[in-house]
Amino acid sequence: MSPVEVITPEVAVQDKEELGQLGYRQELDRRLGSFSSFAAGFSYISILTGMFQLFAFGYAFGGPAMFWTWPTVLIGQMLVALCFAEYAATYPIAGSSYMWSRQIASRATSWMAGWLLVTGGIVTIAAVAVAWQVILPQIDSRFQFFGGTADIGSFSTPNGAKNAILLGCILIVITTIINCIGIRLMARINNIGVVCELVGASALIIVLATHIKRGPSVVTETLGTGSGHSAGYLGAFLLAILMSAYVMYGFDSAGQLAEETNQPRKRAPIAIIRALGAAGILGMLLILVALMAVGDINNPNIGTSGLVFIVQDTMSWPLYDIFLIDVMIAITVCCLAVQTMAIRSAFAMARDNHLPGGSVLARVSKTTRTPIVPSIAIGLLAIALLLINIGNQRVFTVVTSVAIIMFYMAYLYCTVPMLLARFTGRWPRPGSEGYFSLGRWGLPINIVAVLYGAGMVFNLAWPRAEVYGTDKWYYQYGAYVFVGGVMIFGAIYYYLVQRNQPFGILDEHQSAEAATVVASLRC
Repeated sequence: MSPVEVITPEVAVQDKEELGQLGYRQELDRRLGSFSSFAAGFSYISILTGMFQLFAFGYAFGGPAMFWTWPTVLIGQMLVALCFAEYAATYPIAGSSYMWSRQIASRATSWMAGWLLVTGGIVTIAAVAVAWQVILPQIDSRFQFFGGTADIGSFSTPNGAKNAILLGCILIVITTIINCIGIRLMARINNIGVVCELVGASALIIVLATHIKRGPSVVTETLGTGSGHSAGYLGAFLLAILMSAYVMYGFDSAGQLAEETNQPRKRAPIAIIRALGAAGILGMLLILVALMAVGDINNPNIGTSGLVFIVQDTMSWPLYDIFLIDVMIAITVCCLAVQTMAIRSAFAMARDNHLPGGSVLARVSKTTRTPIVPSIAIGLLAIALLLINIGNQRVFTVVTSVAIIMFYMAYLYCTVPMLLARFTGRWPRPGSEGYFSLGRWGLPINIVAVLYGAGMVFNLAWPRAEVYGTDKWYYQYGAYVFVGGVMIFGAIYYYLVQRNQPFGILDEHQSAEAATVVASLRC
């Protein structure tokens, strides 16, 4: 469980050579072991953070049968994760979706994948950070700096929203400082947080299981949530599935930390699958026992307060407070992990001269061996996003909802090029023999992964009144307005500015092998 690992000289040389063959010089601190690689993806998904934020959403729109949205999304995302595992085994480079797309797709495609990852990451940092508001004031009312009792744990009241933004800014400052200090401290804190979350989630499942009041058949009950939908319960199910879709992403984090992981071609693929699998199984059990344990399955508080109400309904103090503290830890390491991954995406793009001021953004501190400038820049942008929304929490709700779409789209920028490469015989890539491979199952898995991803983007973006409201058209069509705006801005910037810039690894980040090739071409 140690965040750092003793690396033998032979392994260190091999990892450096494999990175050098891809054109990049070893600059980041390569110290992470298997557990740290797994922990990065698990903490990003963070089922306790997602469950305590979104359980009420899924239940309100799908009733107890919303349970089935979880295995549905888990299966779909696992197909995507399997494709990513092949990528991680082939390209052990920081940058995840951006870098994988860069290797087999066009320059414009990789730019858009990276642009969506960085932008979506900044919004997600802000969205996760405000989750402190759900927990901290309940642990101690003194954390409610604005308003009174009615505002504790609330986003909907003006004072509750202000308090959420204040707490969120404090958390982002903390995670920014940790990321600036270096990957060792980040991994140590993240590993401790993941252990706490694994223990806490398992304990919560056990405690809820001791309060079971009904059988597992409860997951077949819809409580009439299908009424009013033209497609009946299918309409309600497609709405409730957003809960699961909002939680289960970010499992590619092990690929983001490839340049800081010992033997990444072996460990990152397994870490990606394990992170999603562990989070998926724990989340599914948690939903099941929560529905079986709550006193009154028809209680309207389940659809408004969700898992918080269920835990309160089944536990007494001080056990309840202990679980709240555990959730607070999970939220903290989740925010830390999201920011770390956004930093690595920005660093990878800047190193390829794919962002303005690339030399500055990609500069790695000789002391901490981490990119300081993108750490600070991303932290400041996330704080700015929170501060802009002090007077309009409604906009922030819409923005954070549709930000998830950007990750699903970035994933498509990887799975679609991979599928095209399979059809044209360019995948698997030479040199990937002996590492993780889907073999003959690669093509069908890739096809279904693309179809799932495209379907989920469509479902997430659907202008539902229940999610986005109908009072303002730009709220209801927020997915198209915001995501479309981000993509249009990114495309315009790329074609007017970035396309005309030299593309490739900046000289100071090139490996000796790449520098030799470049020098020979210049002669």
